[in-house]
Amino acid sequence: MTEMQYRRVGRSGLQVSVLSFGSWVTFANADQIETAAQAAECLAVAKDAGVNFFDNAEGYAAGESERVMGAAFRELGWKRHEYVVSTKLYWGLFDVPNMKNTLNRKYLSQAIEGSLERFGLNFVDLVYCHRPDSATPIEETVWAMSDMVSRGQALYWGTSEWSADEIRAAWEIAERHHLHKPVVEQPQYNMLHRERVEQEYARLYEDIGLGTTIWSPLASGLLTGKYQNGVPAGSRASLPGYEWLRASLTNPVSLAKVDRLLAIAADLDVPLAHLALAWCVKNPHVSTVITGASSAQQVRENMGALDALELLSDEVMQRIDAALAN
Repeated sequence: MTEMQYRRVGRSGLQVSVLSFGSWVTFANADQIETAAQAAECLAVAKDAGVNFFDNAEGYAAGESERVMGAAFRELGWKRHEYVVSTKLYWGLFDVPNMKNTLNRKYLSQAIEGSLERFGLNFVDLVYCHRPDSATPIEETVWAMSDMVSRGQALYWGTSEWSADEIRAAWEIAERHHLHKPVVEQPQYNMLHRERVEQEYARLYEDIGLGTTIWSPLASGLLTGKYQNGVPAGSRASLPGYEWLRASLTNPVSLAKVDRLLAIAADLDVPLAHLALAWCVKNPHVSTVITGASSAQQVRENMGALDALELLSDEVMQRIDAALAN
């Protein structure tokens, strides 16, 4: 297998593996990865392949995903310097004012304490504002996130699914007040979802040194080809609570694009999933591609995408663009 590559997160000094491992949907899910032992097996396989970044969020399984991942770290006996871990804050766990769907100072100050307690850690390496909050002044959020870094609860902070204007506003407030600036954005990015990363954020990479840790590189499994004949049993779209995914995974226009991509992958003699992951890594503005898996075998399969990276010549990239009708 091709050796893992590492990239800095934007202009920060933090290095992360170009393929990383995330816990969304899978951790603390009875149909996926329910126990710390199962999680530890997946984490160990990822780390053996060179993965050093593990992504999580308060909102994943209502905090239980953080608890399972923290227990897996302890079960594996990893030293804190051996891995980079993140969490994301916004949705909240308590249905009371100031504790859900907000980025105000009260919520953020208490939410990071809860995350660290569930992880069993003294700090996370990255903490994200999981969504923008139009009801809280950005200045209040920036001060609260900067204070979180100053207290040592997180080393860097960033955003997830913020607009370019919101990110720039946060960065400029931090610059003006000599605060810790946001260094990273976590957007959705894949062959079928490109505009924000490639166009909207284009100026931010050079202007403020923005890094990206992208999610859904396989478009929730659509870019594996497994939805070409409907929704298979046991797939993400078949899980309770993920009914909202089914429409996008059975969209005829998207399925036609996947058909054309499958032909390219066949010509290159690689699985479409590997081609899709490698295509994301090919973008130099992507710091890391967050992969998901419900078994150690799936983790191994995802890591095979590194071998497909060298196949992405200019000619192949042009063929992909033509197949996507971009």
